[in-house]
Amino acid sequence: MVFFGIKYFKKTKIRKESEVKMKATGIIRRIDELGRIVIPKEIRKTLRIKEGENLEIFVDEQESIILKKYSLMQKMNDLAQDFADAINSFVKYNVFITDNDIIMAVSGPLKKTYLNKNISEELESKLKRREEMIEKHPKSIKLTDDKEEVGTYAISPIIVNGDATGLVLILSLEDKVDDVCLKISQITSKFLKTHLEQ
Repeated sequence: MVFFGIKYFKKTKIRKESEVKMKATGIIRRIDELGRIVIPKEIRKTLRIKEGENLEIFVDEQESIILKKYSLMQKMNDLAQDFADAINSFVKYNVFITDNDIIMAVSGPLKKTYLNKNISEELESKLKRREEMIEKHPKSIKLTDDKEEVGTYAISPIIVNGDATGLVLILSLEDKVDDVCLKISQITSKFLKTHLEQ
């Protein structure tokens, strides 16, 4: 009899069995006649798996099935970081580039605080609404569920093939961002979109 374990990773690298700590949930699901299995709501909520999201399927040497959130943006992690650094060198503000789940690139003083952290529900909501905006008066913005900053900012969503796949956020904690920052965030999101659609 072959046992298929299901492992879920949010990170982009697949880890070896010896590096993975699996814990039993006590939940058992039957595969239906079409080969489908339901991932329980509690697990979807904990791992931030939303309806309509894509999961990539892997099989490892031990014949275990591995489900991993699929992110187009993760393919260009290095490019996103290079862009964030280039924008920061020009505007001197914090620059964030996200996918649907994590802040994947940060340039500026807040890099150590936010790089590779899950985005907040507030940012998820802006992404879902494809919200493009500029806030010229200091205002609180939650970047992760447990941290927020007060400042001015410009946000532009990254839309690829009709799907919102990430955000470009330029945040100033001291000065006021201007329309140039919004334009830079728009240009960056359009460039990333074009690169991903190739």
